[in-house]
Amino acid sequence: MAQVAASQTLVRDYVALTKPRIIVLLLVTALGGMFLASQGAPEASLIILVLGGGTLASGGANAMNHALDKDIDERMDRTKGRPVVTGRIDANQALAFGIALNLLAFTLLSTMVNPLSAALTLSATLFYVLVYTKVLKRTTPQNIVIGGAAGAIPPMVGWTAVTGQIDLPALYLFAIVFFWTPPHFWALSLILKDDYARAGVPMLPVVAGVDKTKTSILLYSVLLLALTLMFGSTVTSLDGIYLGASLAFGAGFVGLAWRLKRRPDIEGARLFFFYSILYLAALFLAIMIDSAV
Repeated sequence: MAQVAASQTLVRDYVALTKPRIIVLLLVTALGGMFLASQGAPEASLIILVLGGGTLASGGANAMNHALDKDIDERMDRTKGRPVVTGRIDANQALAFGIALNLLAFTLLSTMVNPLSAALTLSATLFYVLVYTKVLKRTTPQNIVIGGAAGAIPPMVGWTAVTGQIDLPALYLFAIVFFWTPPHFWALSLILKDDYARAGVPMLPVVAGVDKTKTSILLYSVLLLALTLMFGSTVTSLDGIYLGASLAFGAGFVGLAWRLKRRPDIEGARLFFFYSILYLAALFLAIMIDSAV
């Protein structure tokens, strides 16, 4: 029984390395790109391949992040219980696990989908691990602005999996997630600003202060609303469902950013953070529904 329990714990720890809750939202955006490119429901087999490859690649990138961020994670209350920090999984093992998952993802996508989708997926991992984790996160308060490019690639992968090429709608999808990422993570960094300061991570609230961070959140929220409306009205065949959703949910996004800006200190940051997750999922769900209809 003890061996079974130990095995179950080890499996849970390896699953934790992949950060499954983060992966879900990435897969939703990839699926949105697939529906938009197909102008309807994509083939079930293609969905399984793309989401499977995306899960492997994203999970692998997150596992490598655990290994490379051990020194930071052990100084933060939020992350000091992670498997690598506590020694339940060796950092080199986590790194090897992440590399293996990405090699498997690249092989799957390049052979069963197309080389472009595989290359884009691999580029997201390399950018996240080598550029964001190793450099940007540790050196500049603009880390998440630039580093957000890695998380904006999945909808492009969904598009290229169907079309085999990068077109203007795919670039718009990339831009939407790219501009969504800073306010989303800045809200989280407001909540965790003391944790980041203790770990020496130059997140915007630590370097520039709370007020400037809240102003930046509001600015990016307005730009995001404008971008989503422009996308629906000028580039794609999306109609009333998407436009209505982007306007309604985008207005809520800006409204909560304005509320956060007006409230003292970080009051409202947690609500904005959780709403931002709902917002992106709802926006891409609207893309799927509109494309299917």
